[in-house]
Amino acid sequence: MDDDVTDVLGEDWTARTLTLRPDTDALRTGVDPVATLVGLRDVDPARTAVLYVHGFVDYFFHTHLGAPFAQAGYQLYALDLRDCGRSIRAGRTPMTTTNLSAYVEEIDLAVRALRRTHPKVVLLGHSAGGLVTSLWADARPGALDGLVLNSPWLDLRGSWFDRTVLTAVMDLLGAVAPQTVVARLDPAYGQALHRDTGGEWDYDLTWKPHADAVVRAGFVRTVRHGQARVARGLWVDCPVLVLASDASGPDKGRHDALLTTDSVLDVRHMKALAPRLGTDVTFVEVPGGAHDLALSPSPAREDYVARVLEFLDARVGTAGRG
Repeated sequence: MDDDVTDVLGEDWTARTLTLRPDTDALRTGVDPVATLVGLRDVDPARTAVLYVHGFVDYFFHTHLGAPFAQAGYQLYALDLRDCGRSIRAGRTPMTTTNLSAYVEEIDLAVRALRRTHPKVVLLGHSAGGLVTSLWADARPGALDGLVLNSPWLDLRGSWFDRTVLTAVMDLLGAVAPQTVVARLDPAYGQALHRDTGGEWDYDLTWKPHADAVVRAGFVRTVRHGQARVARGLWVDCPVLVLASDASGPDKGRHDALLTTDSVLDVRHMKALAPRLGTDVTFVEVPGGAHDLALSPSPAREDYVARVLEFLDARVGTAGRG
């Protein structure tokens, strides 16, 4: 584990490289994986740590969350998973995996590091990160004080054919040819977010691209295996909060509700599957929320933050108030 350095987000933020064991991509490329732990430079050890885990083709740039969390008694951190964002390394395949369980290593390291400073730790997972953190929490009983999921990817959006026949095809193809490109992300949602194309947010388009973001067969296979585990039922033993928009919009092309509905996933899946995560699960709808609720237009963005903090205050607390 390297020392903290100033992060790309500026002087208020630090980044720490987590050295990981060689994985299958390292055997193929000769380049070992890393992950990156990001946090505010001003650390209060009395605060409860909240560790954000991003989604697919994504990374942490949500600086606007740092201050309200800190003011409420929570220290925000983020983890850029291997081959994502700050953790991309030349020679390795970026922004994908053929095995979701590989992420266990970096989450283990990050949570252990936070436990050395903070009395309580919460995971906050978005989209694919919501699936990853749910599976991690199920496999690590007693490790967390709370789990918060922002539009978690608990099932595949699409038709019956996509969810059954195509899943079976991807299972076979992903096993024998995992690097095969099987789809490309629709650019409309990303374009609606980014400042250069009319959106509100400024982020690195090489780490969160609109165009040329591909989906590989091995990734679909491992995601569907993880979602099947959720469908069978997990046993997360801490309080869980699942948040989603109040509606889904079309997931193809530009439309007026791109940022006021979930235009990536089906919120009905989240609502239906949330109770299967554990015995203590709260589901909250955020009216007018985008797929990444933290990037929703106002007032949905502030509503999302308020609901998360209300849950943390009520079910987790800080050292001084918990």
